Amino acid sequence: MSHDLSPSPWVVRWSHLLAPGTTVLDVACGAGRHMDWFAQHGHAVTGVDRAPEAIASSVRFGRALLADIEDGPWPFAGQVFGAVVVTNYLWRARLPDIVAAVAPGGVLLYETFAAGNETIGKPSRPDFLLQPGELLAACAGLRVVAYEDGLLAEPERFVQRIAAVREPSNLPVGKPMRYPL
Repeated sequence: MSHDLSPSPWVVRWSHLLAPGTTVLDVACGAGRHMDWFAQHGHAVTGVDRAPEAIASSVRFGRALLADIEDGPWPFAGQVFGAVVVTNYLWRARLPDIVAAVAPGGVLLYETFAAGNETIGKPSRPDFLLQPGELLAACAGLRVVAYEDGLLAEPERFVQRIAAVREPSNLPVGKPMRYPL
């Protein structure tokens, strides 16, 4: 796992899908590299992590919540965000909560390790590796704008990543939104 503080190129590439000034939730935010990126681009950011040192570092970018989302309750029940960002994190039991936190018109940007990674490094436990199509299945209620599943270089790793949008409920029937690539 990289401790580089620059944002994920995937997150940067698809950040234009966010509405200006929208709220952003960074799940397992770590030191806050994505909170920093979105705050610098005018978004109100919230991060959640179970590590006190991560929260101490990320709180300078916005709201930072110390919570164990694996062994405790989902702290955002009933709340939605204009964007939800997840990188290098997988806890399958929380996937429905993460997807549900995407507001109508909102964006999910998710990138994490996938099956195959065990052949080249860590993480290698199946618990932390998405299976083929698993991220697509978790996002079944969203419109997928972009999806990749494969091997990346530098550092070499297998990932799945998705940019998906929850279409606004006020769209006229038969009128799809346009999401610029």
